[in-house]
Amino acid sequence: MKSNIEIPKQAVILAGGRGTRLRPLTDTLPKPMIKVHGKPFLEYLIEQLRDQGFERILLLLGYLPHVIQDYFGDGRSWGLKIDYSVSDIEDETGRRIKLAEHKLDPCFFLLYCDNYWPMNMTKMWKQFLDMKTNAQITVYKNVDKYSKSNLLWENSMVVHYDKSRSKENLNGVDIGYAIINKETLSLLPDTNINLESALYPALIERGLLSAYVTDHRYYSMGSHERLSLTESFLKRRPAIILDRDGVLNKKPPKGEYVRNRGEFIWLPGAQEAIRLLKAEGYTIIIVSNQAGIARGMMTESDLQDIHERMKEELSENSTTLDAFYYCPHHWDDGCECRKPKPGMLFQAQKEFHLDLSRTFFVGDDIRDEQAANAAGCKSLLVSPDWSLLQIVKAKRHVV
Repeated sequence: MKSNIEIPKQAVILAGGRGTRLRPLTDTLPKPMIKVHGKPFLEYLIEQLRDQGFERILLLLGYLPHVIQDYFGDGRSWGLKIDYSVSDIEDETGRRIKLAEHKLDPCFFLLYCDNYWPMNMTKMWKQFLDMKTNAQITVYKNVDKYSKSNLLWENSMVVHYDKSRSKENLNGVDIGYAIINKETLSLLPDTNINLESALYPALIERGLLSAYVTDHRYYSMGSHERLSLTESFLKRRPAIILDRDGVLNKKPPKGEYVRNRGEFIWLPGAQEAIRLLKAEGYTIIIVSNQAGIARGMMTESDLQDIHERMKEELSENSTTLDAFYYCPHHWDDGCECRKPKPGMLFQAQKEFHLDLSRTFFVGDDIRDEQAANAAGCKSLLVSPDWSLLQIVKAKRHVV
C-alpha cells in the first residue's frame, strides 16, 4: 500500500439487488428506498457519509434504478455529489464494481445499501494505515449471535471468509463499511461473480485484508425480522449513560463501597438533574463498577436494595431511572464489563438500541472517559466545581 494515500472522499454503495427477502415491500421499491420514520433508509446512509466528511457518492444500481435516481438526483440537496452506475439487474456485486471501475478513486469506501452502523471514519482510517493492508472490512464481533457469522478474524486480520456461513468456529460478521484500494480489483475476474466470494479470499491469501472489529450492533433492512429493530434504532430516542458513585451519590473513600441503602447519600442536585433529563424524554442508564461484591464487602442483594432505594426516592420526586448495569467482578478477574472496558455500555446499547455515537456518558474519573472512548460515546466528567445538575442545565439540549 502506498504510504502517501489520503483518506477517501468517495463512498460507493452497492444498491442493485432485488431485495427478495423483503417482498412484497420491494415489489415496487428498491430495498434501500423503504421508508423508516418517513424517509428512505438510504437517506440515513447518505447523511451519515456526508457527516463523516465524504464529498462524493457513487451508487451502483440495478433494480428499479430510476426510483433512487429521481429521489436523490445529483445529491446537492444533501450537500454532496451523487453519481450512478446502472447495470443489469442480474449482475452480482463483483461485476457491478468492475463495470464502475473507471469511476472509482484510487482508495474508496464501500458499503451495502441495507446495513447501518455508527461509523467513526477517523478511527477506521487510522487502523487501516497502521495495518498496511490493501482492504479493511468492518466486523461485528457477534458475541450475542445476532447473526450467523461469516468470517474468522484474529489480531485485527481476517483469516477466513465463508459467504456460505457453514464453517465451524467463525467469530464475526462482515457488515461492509470497507476501505478498499482500487488496485485490489485486479484480483476480480471479468465474470459475473460475487465481490466477497472472489476478492476477500484472494486478499486473505496474501495477508492483505484487515478487520476493524466492533461490539456495536449494526442495523439492517435485510429481512422483515430486522425491520422493527432498525426502526427502533433509527427513532433515535435521546439517552444518557451515568456512572453512579461520584456522579449521583457521595463517593466512598478509595477501597471502600456503598454497602447498603443506609450508606447511600445523594449528591446535591442529582435528583433534579435526573428529573430534568426525564422531562425531556431521555432514557437514563446507570453503569458502575461494584468490586465490593467480589471482595465480599457486600452482596448483590445489598446492591439491589440500594437501587430500590434510589428508585423509591426518585419516584417521590416524580421521576425515575431506566436501567442499572453493574460489574460485580474483582479488578483482577479480567472480565469484559469492568470499566475502563466498555462491556456494560455495549450491553446497554443492544438492549435499548442506542446509537452510542450520539450518546453521552457522564462519569467522574479517567476510567469512565476511557470506557466511553472505547465504546464510541461522547464523554463528560463531573468535578467538585461541575456537578451533574450543572452539566444538564448547560448541555441538556446538546447531550
